[in-house]
Amino acid sequence: MNKQKVGFIASFLIFTSLNATEQFNSLDTITVTAALNSKQSIKDLTSNTDVITALELEEKNIKTVSEALNLLAGISWSSNGGFGKATSVYLRGFDSKMVLVLIDGVRVNDPTSLNGASFEHLPISNIEQIEVIKGPQSGIWGSDASAGVINIITKSPKDGFNSSANVEYGSFNTKDYKANISFKDKKFDFSISAHKFITDGITAFATKYSDISSYEDDGYENKSVNLKLGYNINEFNKVSLIHTNIDTFGEYDSYNGDSFDTYKQKESFSKVTFENISDYATSTVYANYSKFDRSYSDGFVFDGDILEYGLKSEVDYLSNGFFIVGTDYKTFEHKKELNKEFDNYGFFATNSNRLFENLVITESLRADFYDVFSDKVTGKAGIKYDFFDDIYISSNIGTAYNVPSLYKLYDVNFGNSKLSPENVKGFDLSVGFKNFKITRFDNQIKEMIDYDFTISRFNNIEGTSKLRGYEFDYKNELFSNTLMSVGYTILDAKNNKSEVLGRRPKESFKFGVDYYGISKLHVGTFGEYIGSRYDMVNKQGGQSGKYTLMNAVLDYDVSSNLKLHGTINNIFDKYYQSVNNYASLPRAYYVGLRYQF
Repeated sequence: MNKQKVGFIASFLIFTSLNATEQFNSLDTITVTAALNSKQSIKDLTSNTDVITALELEEKNIKTVSEALNLLAGISWSSNGGFGKATSVYLRGFDSKMVLVLIDGVRVNDPTSLNGASFEHLPISNIEQIEVIKGPQSGIWGSDASAGVINIITKSPKDGFNSSANVEYGSFNTKDYKANISFKDKKFDFSISAHKFITDGITAFATKYSDISSYEDDGYENKSVNLKLGYNINEFNKVSLIHTNIDTFGEYDSYNGDSFDTYKQKESFSKVTFENISDYATSTVYANYSKFDRSYSDGFVFDGDILEYGLKSEVDYLSNGFFIVGTDYKTFEHKKELNKEFDNYGFFATNSNRLFENLVITESLRADFYDVFSDKVTGKAGIKYDFFDDIYISSNIGTAYNVPSLYKLYDVNFGNSKLSPENVKGFDLSVGFKNFKITRFDNQIKEMIDYDFTISRFNNIEGTSKLRGYEFDYKNELFSNTLMSVGYTILDAKNNKSEVLGRRPKESFKFGVDYYGISKLHVGTFGEYIGSRYDMVNKQGGQSGKYTLMNAVLDYDVSSNLKLHGTINNIFDKYYQSVNNYASLPRAYYVGLRYQF
C-alpha cells in the first residue's frame, strides 16, 4: 500500500477538521441497535459503526439499498444490469454472503441462494435509518455476520395521526409511488406504508462498449408493504408486531441481450415481540419468521424459510455498565426440490462498561450448536478511549463464521454435503478527531467456500484469504451553509494463493457536497471514483474500474407540506460495467413531489 498517500490524506483531513463546526457533532442523539443487539448511543460503541439517516436518503433521493450503502467508505457493489438485477455488496472486501442483513432485526439472508440477501429487491421506502456494523459480529449474531451486520430499521409511528405520499417519474419510463399513514397514542400505535416501483429499465446483457439501446429492455417491478403494530399493556409491558412483504417481477438475460427470461420473487419478514421493563432488567421474548419464494421462467423454483425464537434480558449494573444474556433457536429450511433443513441453538452474553467517564470496554461471547455442523464458539472484544471530547482511539478484535447455504450443501448438481463453515478472524484500529476518522482493518478467512472445478461442486478451499486496508471518513462544514463529506478506501484483498480477488476495487473515493444557502432550497452533488478492479480473480476477465460517477440533486420547499425534488444520476453519462458484459445505467433524470399531511 502507498503509505505516503495514506499519510497525505490523513494530514489534510485532520488539518481541515480544525475548523469543524457542530453541524455533524450530534452523535449523542444517534442510537444503534445492531452493534450489541440492544439500543445504545453510538458514542458508547467500540465497533466501527456507520448510520445512514432518513434525511440523507431523502435529500439524495436514493432509490436502492445498495445505492445507499455505497455512500459509505469500505463498501462497494457490482450488478448484473440495472434495477432488479442480481447485486452484490462488498464490505471491506467480503462478499454479500458474509454480511448479515436484517430488517428490523429479522434475517434477510436467503438460505436457498448463493449470495445471502437479495440487495436488489430491498425497499428503500419508510426507512428510519440503516446501521452498518463493520467487522466480525458472530459473537453477538451467530452465523453470516463475518464481515459485519447491516440492520435496516423502518420508521416508527409518531404521536397523533401522520401521513405522507411521494410520486416520481423519470428515465426508462420509471414510476415510483410511496404512501404512509400512522397513528400513536399512550396505549396503541400503528403504521402502514406501501411502495410501488416500476421501470422499463435497460438491457441486462451487453457486450462491453456496445450500444445498450440496440438490445431489448429488461423491465422490473417491485411492490412492498411494511406494517407496524404496538400495544402498551401497561407502563411495564408491551407487545408489538412488524411485517414486511416484498413482491417483485423482473426480466433478465441468461445468455445474450435479446433472450427473454423472467423471474418472480416474493419475500416476507415478520417479528412478534413481548417486552417487559422492570427495576432490574429489560426482558424480551420474540419470534421471527423469514419467507423466500423464487421462481424462474426456465423452471427453477426455490422455496425456503427461517424460523427463529429468542429470549434475552438486559441488566444495568453499577452506574455505567450493563450485561445482556440470551438464547435463540433457528430452523433453516429449503423446501420443494431439496426438502432439507438444519437447526441451530445459540447462547450469548455481552458485557459493556464505561469506566472513568472516558473508557468503554465491551466483551461478547456466543456458543452455537448445530445438527449438521461442528459446534462453534465465537466472540469479540472492543475498547474505546476518549482523550477529549473531540479525540478518541478504538480497537476491536473478533472471530466469526459462515455456514454454507442449503443450496450449496444439497443441490443435486453442485452441492456438497461435506462442506464445513468458513472461519474468520478480524481486527481493526481507529483514530478519530472531530469529524475525521481513519481505520486500519485486517481480516482473515480460512476454509473459504468456492466452486471447485476439480470436483465440479462447491468445496472448502484450503488456506487463508486476507482482506486488509484503510478507511478514511470525513464530514465538515466547508463554508457557511455548505456541507462536505468524503470517504476513501484502500483495499488489499487476496485469496489463499495471494491472487487479487475479483470485483473489489483496489481503492475507492466517495464524495458529497450539499448547499443550503438559499431559502427553501437544497442542492447537492455526490459520487465516487472507482480505482483498479478486475472482473475475475488474479486480475483476469478485464478491467472494470478506473472511472468516476457524479450525481446531482435538488429539493425545493413549495410549501410547509409540499416538496419538489429532482435528480440527475450519472451526470456525465459515463460508460462503465461493474460486471463484464452486463450493462450499467447511463445518464438518468427523475422528478417528483413529496407531500406531508
